[in-house]
Amino acid sequence: IFFRGFLSACSGPRMLALYELPGGYALLRVVEGGGFKLVKQQLFKDSEEAVDAAKSLMSSELHGTLKKFLKKAGIQEELAVADAKLGGVIKKKLDIPCIHNADVDEIMRKIREQITELVEGLTDQNMLQMSLGLAHTLNRHVLKFSAEKIDVMVIQAIGLLDDLDKELNTYAMRVKEWYGWHFPEMAKILQDNLQYARIILKMGVRENAASTDLSDVIPEDLVAAVRDAAIHSMGVGLTEEDITNIKQLCEEVISTSEYRGQLFEYLKNRMTAIAPNLTTMVGELVGARLISHAGSLMNLAKAPASTVQILGAEKALFRALKQKQKTPKYGLIYHASLVGQAPTAHKGKIARIAACRAALATRVDALAEDVQGPTIGVEGRESVEFKLRKLEGTHILDKADKGIQRMEEPAYSRHEEQAKRPEPTTEKPFRITEDGAKELTKEEKKKRKREAEEAGEEPPAKKDKKDK
Repeated sequence: IFFRGFLSACSGPRMLALYELPGGYALLRVVEGGGFKLVKQQLFKDSEEAVDAAKSLMSSELHGTLKKFLKKAGIQEELAVADAKLGGVIKKKLDIPCIHNADVDEIMRKIREQITELVEGLTDQNMLQMSLGLAHTLNRHVLKFSAEKIDVMVIQAIGLLDDLDKELNTYAMRVKEWYGWHFPEMAKILQDNLQYARIILKMGVRENAASTDLSDVIPEDLVAAVRDAAIHSMGVGLTEEDITNIKQLCEEVISTSEYRGQLFEYLKNRMTAIAPNLTTMVGELVGARLISHAGSLMNLAKAPASTVQILGAEKALFRALKQKQKTPKYGLIYHASLVGQAPTAHKGKIARIAACRAALATRVDALAEDVQGPTIGVEGRESVEFKLRKLEGTHILDKADKGIQRMEEPAYSRHEEQAKRPEPTTEKPFRITEDGAKELTKEEKKKRKREAEEAGEEPPAKKDKKDK
C-alpha cells in the first residue's frame, strides 16, 4: 500500500527509471497504480560491449553507449537510478536530474520482478542465459584468466612442501632412533637421511654389511667405514619382524623424499610462469612463501615495500610496538640469498633494498599485460648486488660501463683524514686596531710600559671604553 502511494505521488511530477539488463539498457516510465511502461530500449552489439558497459557500471562510470542512449531519449523528467554515484555523473555531464533513495530501491525491485513482462520477447530462460554468460565473460576479463597464472596452486604447493619437510624430519629421526639401537655407529658416519634409509633397505642387519655391495648408494670410503663399524658395533640384535617394520618406514622416507623433489620442480615451474620477476629477486621458495602469506599475488602487489620487508614477523612487530622496543628489520625475506650473503651489520639495509625491488617486481608480475620472462627482476637483483658490494667496500662494478670497467672505492680511514688536516701553529692569534696597526698583547704592553718607566718617559694613557 505504501509503495502504491509512493508511485501515485511520483506520477504527478513524471518520473523515469533507468534499468540495466545483461543485453542492454531499458528506460521505463512510472505510471499510476504501481505499474511501469517501457519507453526506450538499447541493445549491446556484442559481448565485448556488454563487458565494457558492466565494468563501467561497477566503477560508477558513464559508458559511451549509455551516454548516447540518454542523449537520444531527450529526458526532461527526473531519472531514478540504482547507483547514486552514477546518478551524480549523469547529472554533471548530461544535466539530467537524478534521484536515488530507499523508494528508488523498491522501484528497482518491482521492475526486476516484472522485467520479462515489460520487455517484449524476453523470457526468464533468456534472462538467465544472458546473465550467466555475462558473468563468466566479465570474470575472465577482470581476472585475466590463464591456466598458467593461478597463484592458488603455488599457495597449496608451498604449504604441502613445508608439511612434507616436517614429516620427513620426523620419519628420519624415528628411523635413526629405531635402527640406532641395533647399529648406533652408522648415524655418525652417514649424515644424509636418504642415504641412511637406502643403506638400511639394502643391508638389513649390520651382519650383512660385509657381504652387501653398497657402492651404488654411498662412496667407497664411507662403505669401508660402515663395514669396519659393523664389526665393532655395540648395538643390540634385531628380530626379523623388527627389521621388516624398520624397512617399511625407510620406504616411506624414500618415497616421500622423491615426491618432495617432484613437488619442488612443479613449484619452480609454476613460480617461473606466474611471477618470474619475483622469483629472480628472492628465489622460488621465498617468493612462494610471500605469496602464500599475503593470500594471493595481487594482495602482495598491493602491499608497500615496508610490509613486504617484515611479512612473516607480525608477532615480533606487535610485541615490539607494545613493549616500546626496536621493531624487526626483516621477516620471510631474511631467507633470500641476497640477504643471507650480506654481513650482519648490513642485513637490515639489504633487506630493505631487496624488499623495495621485490615489491616492484611483484607489481609487474601481477599487473602487466604480457610478461615475457624476468625483466625488472634481473635489473633489481643486479642493483641490490651492486649496493651490497658497495657497502662491503670491495671491488664494485661501474654501472655506467655495464660491468666492463672496475673501480675501487677506498674505505674511510680516520688516520688518513687527520693526516690531511693542517698542523696546528704555535703562533697566537692577533687583532688589528682601527688605524690598521697590529694590536699588542698583554705581555707586549707590560714590556713597553717597563721600558718607558726605565727611560723616564710617561706610559701611554689608557683609552676609555667610550673612546674605543
